[in-house]
Amino acid sequence: MHRHVRTGSSRWTVRALAVLFAAVLGLTQWTAPAAAHGSVINPATRNYGCWLRWGSDHLNPNMRHEDPMCWQAWQDNPNAMWNWNGLYRDGVGGNHRAALPDGQLCSGGLAEGGRYRSMDAVGPWKTTDIGNTFTIHLYDQASHGADYFEVYVTRQGFDPTTQPLTWGSLELVHRTGRYAPSQNIQFTVHAPNRSGRHVVFTIWKASHMDQTYYLCSDVNFV
Repeated sequence: MHRHVRTGSSRWTVRALAVLFAAVLGLTQWTAPAAAHGSVINPATRNYGCWLRWGSDHLNPNMRHEDPMCWQAWQDNPNAMWNWNGLYRDGVGGNHRAALPDGQLCSGGLAEGGRYRSMDAVGPWKTTDIGNTFTIHLYDQASHGADYFEVYVTRQGFDPTTQPLTWGSLELVHRTGRYAPSQNIQFTVHAPNRSGRHVVFTIWKASHMDQTYYLCSDVNFV
């Protein structure tokens, strides 16, 4: 049985303080993200969710059984979680399909030298419960703003626990215009005729330069 996770700014603050406190005490061997970037925090992206749930307890062996997809991610590269806000590519020029091969969408086409490759792993990632109308919440530490967002959702019948994410498995359900620089951007998305487990794939084109973020969120339509 899978736990469903809801995220929010207050919980993010509590967890962030816990991680920083643990680092001060020398309980972790890794550092918190140094670069100021951003990510979708609700519905939680794969690496943000793993950081949120386990960032202050990432050496806990229980993770292997309670949250196996996060376990494999932490084992592969803990910096993919500490740098949950750094999954981006420079210089794509809007040609997203050429930059991201099928099966590598959640890692941004093996962005940052493959740091995020574990995000492409197929399996039972923890999900966030949402309805067919839901809100995307981007937290942007650097207030880059956005030229646009594109939100894709997997088609009904796709099973992300057994199938790799491909462009053909996705449907574009929402495209925004520009957003002024802000640390918090939220907008409403409609994805009708879906139920059960899906992947929400968000493309965020930042406005400060040719920098694009590729963000996978596992959801459960209820």
